[in-house]
Amino acid sequence: MDEKTFKDRTKRLGLSVIRLVEKFSRSIAADAIGRQIVRSATSIGANYRAACRAKSTPDMINKLKVVEEESDETGYWLELIVEAGFAPKDQVAPIAKETDEILAMTVASLKTLRARQLINSIVVF
Repeated sequence: MDEKTFKDRTKRLGLSVIRLVEKFSRSIAADAIGRQIVRSATSIGANYRAACRAKSTPDMINKLKVVEEESDETGYWLELIVEAGFAPKDQVAPIAKETDEILAMTVASLKTLRARQLINSIVVF
């Protein structure tokens, strides 16, 4: 997948989460979880953009690790949202699926970058 498409997907994920949270009824728990998931979901796209501007392969790996962590965290909050009854499973499922796909693609990219970094670090005599 190209960079622009992935940027678009991460942005759409953040917007989907924002729209989901805006539908929550107001309560202390819903507000707390809503703030957490909006922060983690929007962080995915922001950190992916930062990774695209990385100065080196190790820098890109570090930034993509943040994307991985925020994607995993977003998945956790989505599970809680359904289990706490803040939104129905059928409404959350497409967002969770997209989050899982973004996480999987990020992990695959990290594996590729680490392998490339290892190959480049081997000194031939």
